[in-house]
Amino acid sequence: MDNSTLIFALLVLFTACSSPKQKDTVEEEKDTETPDSYPTTGTVERLHDEINRLIPTDAEIEILAEGFTWSEGPLWLEEQKMLIFSDVPENTVYKWKEGQGKAVYLKPSGYTDSKSRSGETGSNGLLLSPDGKLVLCQHGDRRVASMEAPLGEPESNFATLAGNWQNKKFNSPNDAAYHQNGDLYFTDPPYGLPQQANDPTREINFQGVYKVSPEGEVTLLTDELSRPNGIAFSPDFKKLYVANSDPKKAIWMVYDIKEDGTLQNGKVFFDATDKVGELKGLPDGLKVNADGYVFATGPGGVLLFDPMGKHLGTIKTGQATANCAFDTGGSYLYITADMYLMRIKLQ
Repeated sequence: MDNSTLIFALLVLFTACSSPKQKDTVEEEKDTETPDSYPTTGTVERLHDEINRLIPTDAEIEILAEGFTWSEGPLWLEEQKMLIFSDVPENTVYKWKEGQGKAVYLKPSGYTDSKSRSGETGSNGLLLSPDGKLVLCQHGDRRVASMEAPLGEPESNFATLAGNWQNKKFNSPNDAAYHQNGDLYFTDPPYGLPQQANDPTREINFQGVYKVSPEGEVTLLTDELSRPNGIAFSPDFKKLYVANSDPKKAIWMVYDIKEDGTLQNGKVFFDATDKVGELKGLPDGLKVNADGYVFATGPGGVLLFDPMGKHLGTIKTGQATANCAFDTGGSYLYITADMYLMRIKLQ
C-alpha cells in the first residue's frame, strides 16, 4: 500500500469514528436549557447581612414567562415538576415547566357561570389540600373550592369547601392556608365583586378572615381588617400572618392561635404605609419558610422579614408584585408580578 492510499484510509476511519460523537454533542447542547437562558431584571436590596443566609449574593431575578394580565397564586406541584398560577382577570390557571415554558392548565378557573359579569372573575390563591387536591380561591364563584380531578388531568369540575357564612355569600375569597389540624384559613376582601363595596349582590358588609373545618363549619376569625389578603402560618402553627392590602393602612398583622383555632393578641408585624406610592405594590401574598422567615409581597417587590418582624431586605422586581411560592426543596422562590412570572435562587 502506497502512502497516499494509507492516508486516505486513515481519514475515512477517523471520520467514521468521530462524526457520531460530534452530532450527539450538538444535540445535547440544543436540548439543555439553563437558567442563564432567561432574561433577568431588578435587584436584591440587602439591609442586613442576615439576608445572605436566605438569598445568595450572586442571585438574579429571572423572568420565566410574561404576557399575563395579572398573575397570582403560584403553587409548585412536585410530582409534575411544574408551577401553576392564576391569571385572575382572564379566569385561567397557567402552568410553567422547565424547558417547556407556559401553557393553559385550567380554564375556567374561578367563574363557572355562563352569565357575563364584570369584576375579577378568576381564581386567585392556589394550594393543595391535605389529601392532595387542588384548592382554589374563586373570585367569580365567590367561594373556596376543590378541583375534582387529578392534578395531572385538570378539569373545571369543582366542589365547594366554603361558600357562605351565616347563609350570606362571601365577597371574593382571595388567599388561603391549611393548618396542620386540617382547618382551612382564608381571607375574603371585595376585589372580585363587580363594583366592590357598591355591588348590590354583596351580602357581607365587612372583609373577613375565616376558617372552615374539614366538616365544613365556617367560623369568622376577625372582621377588623379593611383589605385582608395574603395569609400564612408560622412553622409551628402557633401564629398566623395576614396581609392588609389597603393603601391607607398597608400592614401585615400577626396573631396568636388559640387551642380552638381562633385568634388572639393581634398586632402589627410590619407597617409599610409610608412606602405606598413611592414603590409599586401593596401587601399581598406571603409565604413562611421552615425557619420562620417571612417572604411577603408588598411595596417594592418581595420583602423579607425575620420572625420578629425585622426587615432584612427586598427582592425588588420593579413591578407591582402579587404573590410568591417555594418549590418543594426550597431551592427557588417563584414570584408572580403583574404581567410576569419570575424566580430567584435561594440558599
